[in-house]
Amino acid sequence: MKPFRLTALVLALALCSGCGAPAPSPTPTPSAPPETSAAEAAVPFTLPRTAGSLHPILSTDKVNTALAGLMWEGLFALDQTFTPQPRLCQHYSVSEDGLTWTFSLRSGVAFSDGSPLTAADVTASLELSRSPQSRFAGRLNGVSGISAQDGAVVLTLSAPNAALPALLDIPIVKAGSDEVPPGTGPYRFTETDAGAALTARADWWQHLSLPAETIPLVTIQAADDLISAFDTEAISLVTADLTGTNALGFAGDHAVWDYPTTTMVFTGYNCQSGPCANAALRRALDRAWDRTTVAVALYSRHAQAATLPLHPVCADYDQTLAQRRDYSPQVFAQLLEEAGYVRKEDGLWYQGRRPLSLTLVVNTDNTFRLSAAEYLAGELLRSGVQVELQKLSWSEYQQRLTTGDFDLYLGAVSMTADFDPTPLLAPGGSLNFGGYQSAGTLALLSAWRSAAGAARKTAAQALWTDLENQVPFSTLCFKNQSVLTQWGTVSGLAPTQQDPFYGIEHWRFGS
Repeated sequence: MKPFRLTALVLALALCSGCGAPAPSPTPTPSAPPETSAAEAAVPFTLPRTAGSLHPILSTDKVNTALAGLMWEGLFALDQTFTPQPRLCQHYSVSEDGLTWTFSLRSGVAFSDGSPLTAADVTASLELSRSPQSRFAGRLNGVSGISAQDGAVVLTLSAPNAALPALLDIPIVKAGSDEVPPGTGPYRFTETDAGAALTARADWWQHLSLPAETIPLVTIQAADDLISAFDTEAISLVTADLTGTNALGFAGDHAVWDYPTTTMVFTGYNCQSGPCANAALRRALDRAWDRTTVAVALYSRHAQAATLPLHPVCADYDQTLAQRRDYSPQVFAQLLEEAGYVRKEDGLWYQGRRPLSLTLVVNTDNTFRLSAAEYLAGELLRSGVQVELQKLSWSEYQQRLTTGDFDLYLGAVSMTADFDPTPLLAPGGSLNFGGYQSAGTLALLSAWRSAAGAARKTAAQALWTDLENQVPFSTLCFKNQSVLTQWGTVSGLAPTQQDPFYGIEHWRFGS
């Protein structure tokens, strides 16, 4: 995708590697192979690191994990539509019951220390990713067993999941190695008296041209150091959540490259008690808000409007069904009448003698989400629904969700790349604060998760239609995150949620 220019703005920034009209779908735009190396560029291309761990599985340092895609690869890599592209996996097969997956490894792949990639290395890396200290902890909860075969890795599932490859972009490292374990990626980490750097590998198995032979790494100690290093052009690129909770300031003349994420902003309902226990009312409320306003105006175009719990760039997203659920005051009023409410002379909606009155809770830690909640409450008030917006600290907000003391809440969740909404829908689900229960919905969800090929589209449509009728929550948008570069220093970027350097072979340095 092409960048947009940011000049002298203060950005709400969180150090990250992974809501109006929808922002243009960020599809990769390959450019010609680079003609200029970093050494020849007017400004040397440099990247930040911290003194923390560089281990791509165990590190929780956002600055360091952003570098992972340059040194390590997974069985698959996700593109900007969250479609898994084979990397270390040559091909795979699935048992008839969908529970046993066999991933055959690509031959001729070597780690940066020259040792060959083995099934034992892959198995050990995946097992490590399931440990509590891993940044991927919980991602493979549906995997009941991992074993190595000759040139292949076998994963056994507790329930079918046809989208399993989307979860397998976990970096593969050499088993038993140190804090900077050898990887199979295009660069290796080197450290000399002159400092740390990433050095291009001549033996990289993909044999693609890289834009830089050496990328110096600048060590930063704190957030202020990162700001200073970028603003003074000591480093050439940073990754950012421009609508994140922790606000840091970047000023100057920058190019901003947005990319889609799995972070869904949504409105949850109390499905157990109060007015929102009525699915007909939830259907009406689902039409009360213009997703376009949320994504463009409130999230400053760093989001993409959505009505389904799936990013709009994904293949299973049903555009026809989504468009049918667009904001409309007329449809909102019609659905409120179908839910048993009548609008009286005072402009309020009543059920019998009682006006429709709702409590909406939101936490105050994120200013963008707070602004969205104020918009949601304002739209309901203008439509004749009484709303009390309660702005709570994070601890108070969590307590209210846990006890179910709300009618609506505004939340955000970072979904896995297979977009599994089970935590929001299953009884006892970690995010099912509204107490939604429906055996029918869970059956449709299971059918979608297990379906493959042409059957998957049909299963997806059935699930989305059910969610449209039941409305356990209302999706508003999916957030974007961003890569910031010095203006005119690099082009051809196609960043993804897990890898800001995705497709680096297409980059070109210089204007």
